[in-house]
Amino acid sequence: MDSKSSPVEIFFFPYVGGGHQIPMIDIARIFASHGAKSTVITTPKHALSFQKSINRDQESGLSVSIKTLHLPDDIDIADTDMSASPHTDTSMLQEPLKALLAEHKPDCIVHDAFHRWSAEAIYSLGIPRLVFNGNGCFSRCVMENLGKYKPHEKASSDYEPFVVPGLPDRVELTKSQLPIMIRQPQQRGFVPKKMGKPEENSFGVVVNSFYELEPAYVEYFKKEMGNKAWLVGPVSLCNRNVEDKAERGKKATVDEQQVLSFLDSKEPSSVLYISFGSLARLAPEQLLEIAYGLEASNHPFIWAVGKIFRSAVKDIENEETWLPSGFEERIRESKRGLIIRGWAPQLLILEHPAVGGFLTHCGWNSTLEGVCAGLPMITWPITAEQFSNEKLIADVLKIGVKVGSMHWVSWSTEPWAAVGRDKVDMAVKRLMSGDEEAVEMRRRARELGEKAKRAVEGGGSSYMDADALLQELKSVRKSES
Repeated sequence: MDSKSSPVEIFFFPYVGGGHQIPMIDIARIFASHGAKSTVITTPKHALSFQKSINRDQESGLSVSIKTLHLPDDIDIADTDMSASPHTDTSMLQEPLKALLAEHKPDCIVHDAFHRWSAEAIYSLGIPRLVFNGNGCFSRCVMENLGKYKPHEKASSDYEPFVVPGLPDRVELTKSQLPIMIRQPQQRGFVPKKMGKPEENSFGVVVNSFYELEPAYVEYFKKEMGNKAWLVGPVSLCNRNVEDKAERGKKATVDEQQVLSFLDSKEPSSVLYISFGSLARLAPEQLLEIAYGLEASNHPFIWAVGKIFRSAVKDIENEETWLPSGFEERIRESKRGLIIRGWAPQLLILEHPAVGGFLTHCGWNSTLEGVCAGLPMITWPITAEQFSNEKLIADVLKIGVKVGSMHWVSWSTEPWAAVGRDKVDMAVKRLMSGDEEAVEMRRRARELGEKAKRAVEGGGSSYMDADALLQELKSVRKSES
């Protein structure tokens, strides 16, 4: 087939954790909608979580498919419930991946930076590779300048605010909000060493964001940090039908009709949605504080209670130990709240007209989904780059209220009740009230939501970036043929 007319063939190699796998699947589907031949590379067990959405795309005529890596019998990355941490070892996939790439030789592969071995393995095969690392430009700029200027080293205590120099906006953090490896690099035997960045020797970076959300930081990321980047988000907007929204990531553990009928019974913009994402494990004591704070605020809510940190010392199998006595009965009788245990149909909930705010851990996917829904947010960062995302939401975009989270916590550290019920109550009332500040936040959030939708439509900034990348890959193929 003529190289000029045949579609660009792109392989996508997502990470196994939900926060990275889910957007990468959406990116593969987006490029298929732009005329590329998209193939998702995964393991047999991980394919199960998104097979149905790929089938629906195929039925609508898109060229998107799944190739599973051949692994020895009964071996797979154990974690298939969307909660693999960034430290999960995926190196067992290296040889099967190299064999697959050597056989098919696609025009390009997009790989997740958390497959830490993959950059070198793919580079050795001479296939152009693009890197995906799951966050936006703002947090990358913050981390770059923390490393460059080290302002935290001059702070006299963990809680003394310092400004991150060299950025387009005033960004203030404390040492307590920084990752442990930056705050105390010598702790637990961690010794900083020169590690190759996955972006080195790559064709560039694919980012789940859109220009209008963080324009100054897109420019900084490209020009000051020297990254060749294509912004193709918000990628969640490619989920247009109810099934895709309800089953994104995993099938919801609750009947979506039950959720929608609860929301249908509420006033517009009156309900607060609460979720801490697929990874966070909150202490039972913290869940108690959230419950008391929600009850005191007297606002309708849907709370997706995620994973609970089960200490070896405490028996918390009885859920009464982490919800106030009679709490569920009271909210059920008053029809004021709905508790979802397990996976929630987040996109369906956020876009419902009754939802007026989102209490979030500031993971990048959730942040973007809140933006797309035009919702102001209560920010409760816990780990990863979430404290930087909080600064973008609350300080730069001014569409959020901080709950007062001050402590960066690693995946393995036992959490505690870091935020009390009074702060929860206060933040909910501040966001959900009809006062001038809340109205202005809501107006800004809605405006951003409109910009997000325009970015992915024909002629929008992200739509044009996806097309530009495909054109560039075509021209590389022509020059090599």
